[in-house]
Amino acid sequence: MPDNIDLQVLLDSMSSQLRGKLQHAGIEEPALIGIHTGGVWVAEQLHQRLDLAQPLGTLSITFYRDDFTRIGLHPQVQPSNLPFDVDDQHIVLVDDVLHTGRTIRAALNEIFDYGRPASVMLATLVVRPGRELPIDADVVGTRLDLTQSEHVKLIGPDPLQLVIQST
Repeated sequence: MPDNIDLQVLLDSMSSQLRGKLQHAGIEEPALIGIHTGGVWVAEQLHQRLDLAQPLGTLSITFYRDDFTRIGLHPQVQPSNLPFDVDDQHIVLVDDVLHTGRTIRAALNEIFDYGRPASVMLATLVVRPGRELPIDADVVGTRLDLTQSEHVKLIGPDPLQLVIQST
């Protein structure tokens, strides 16, 4: 990973992209939902930059993963909190890293358990190769060309840091 990645620049770029896409779609007041844990940190930053009136929603997809038996239960399962009606809502789903697409699929499943949104736009800080499902982000902070043995992790929330780990 390049040493010169400035997360504040990426977040500013994402908020600018998001503002443009929402405006183009005629969406004035979207609801932001961050996926625990890194996606919530990114969503908090975007929520502030976009100065949204709706409260920020948070989503824990732990029990919605289709590979739950393989990855196991995380020791700190966070509850989901969607403080708005999902039905007919324009939602921006936010995650830190888009890799296989399984997290996003699980998040969509959980969102639909709350109701049927009008639209869902995906914003992610990092996109990396390895997609297993046909999911792509509408708004991207950066794309990193990582090997299968490299993993990107967002550490935070204050300060936010991107770290590449090798296995």
